[in-house]
Amino acid sequence: MNSPKPYEAIPVLLETYFEGLHKADSAMLSGVFHPHAQYVSATPEDYRVLTFDEYRKVLDQRVPPASDGETRNERIISIETGGPTLAFARVEMTMMDRDYTDFLTLIYDQGRWAIMAKIFHYEMTSQGD
Repeated sequence: MNSPKPYEAIPVLLETYFEGLHKADSAMLSGVFHPHAQYVSATPEDYRVLTFDEYRKVLDQRVPPASDGETRNERIISIETGGPTLAFARVEMTMMDRDYTDFLTLIYDQGRWAIMAKIFHYEMTSQGD
């Protein structure tokens, strides 16, 4: 197996992830999520667990932050590997009047890195209160 070096490939994947969220573009995000991915909101008042197909439907109904004139505001906190086919990324972003912390579990499968699980928490920003 010749997987791309995770510290080179995963930041590229995360750039697409951030852009796809900013544009609420489910087709773009399909390129970074594994087809069997899980989406989990760990925010108590908004707890939910969705398949990627269910999450796509949510995205397709969302008003894209980019169309509301929001600028992208995100950062990669860390990327860790657990072997040649397993990685973890912690990222933060602000959008839609919320500060998000995402824990992303990634796997290398069928020739590409992909997000297998997105588990996140958010808090309303001071401007969103």
